[in-house]
Amino acid sequence: MSTTETAPLDQSKLDAFVGRFLGDLGTALHMPTVLVGDRLGLYRAMADGDPMSPADLAERTGTNERYVGEWLAAQAAAGYVEYDPAAGTFRLPPEHAALLIDQGAPVFIPGAFQLAASTVKDEPLITEAFRTGEGVAWHDHHPDLFVGCERFFRPGYAAHLIDEWLPALDGVEVKLRAGAKVADVGCGHGASTLIMATAFPESSFVGFDYHDASIETARRSADAAGLGPRVRFDVAAAQDYPGTNYDFVAFFDCLHDMGDPVGAAQHVLSTLAPDGTWMIVEPYANDQLEDNINPVGKIYYNASTLICTPASRAQEVGLALGAQAGEERMRKVVTDAGFTSFRRAAETPVNIVYEAKP
Repeated sequence: MSTTETAPLDQSKLDAFVGRFLGDLGTALHMPTVLVGDRLGLYRAMADGDPMSPADLAERTGTNERYVGEWLAAQAAAGYVEYDPAAGTFRLPPEHAALLIDQGAPVFIPGAFQLAASTVKDEPLITEAFRTGEGVAWHDHHPDLFVGCERFFRPGYAAHLIDEWLPALDGVEVKLRAGAKVADVGCGHGASTLIMATAFPESSFVGFDYHDASIETARRSADAAGLGPRVRFDVAAAQDYPGTNYDFVAFFDCLHDMGDPVGAAQHVLSTLAPDGTWMIVEPYANDQLEDNINPVGKIYYNASTLICTPASRAQEVGLALGAQAGEERMRKVVTDAGFTSFRRAAETPVNIVYEAKP
């Protein structure tokens, strides 16, 4: 009779992993409290930076003092607010307020957590997709995904698109200032389209997305911005959106989500003017998995598992590039479609901007 002995565990590794788990669990439970603070205006009510008690905050926001007291304790434990034990008061530092209140800041935390919260609500759909191999289409996700994506991505686009990304492209900024014909494909709620249209009043813009509910939201935003006939939004997929001779086509954080990215790239090529430019904004990724084992990779691989790969698998071809495809895989997609020029034009810690030309 043989026995199998279990190798002894390395206690230091075990302790380190428990610590990592406790941090992850705390973050997971902290996430909905951030959304509560965002939706009830609790952070906004603390924006002046003055110390306040739970009673003060409850009075300012018309909420229940006991709940607010527990919420403030949770925010203090998470390091989001400061606690003065002598006075029994809480304070939101201005550096934290900038990321929790200002939707124009480079990072807007509640938007990111709203996006993340949607994946928890959709977990049963993803689990079933693992069993069947089928996809989960973008429109089948919880609506918090659509809103959260806009609130998370828009600040980054606002911070970098006009001042950094477009100037890094060959001749595009000059064309936009003079008056260019632009298509923003996979535009979602239209944040990127409206940022460009506001900055370049001589150019005309059309945003395309297959998701009709997102297009309706984009149209309302365009009306509210008073951008008039220069901007329109239409329902269309990346493989068949209408129009030709576009001076500039943009894809923001969406090419890797597509079932047939090569087919989409071929369609872009067929719609560009001979001297046109395609800008592809993608999540930051190195080519090798081992080089993406970092905090940014943790975010994107999880998002890819829960959102991007299922979205691609729900479409024709289902190539499933994933959110960490890397430059070489993106280059292959673009050049396989017939583009002769492809380069990395700009980058941030969370995005890479590619330029493709016919």
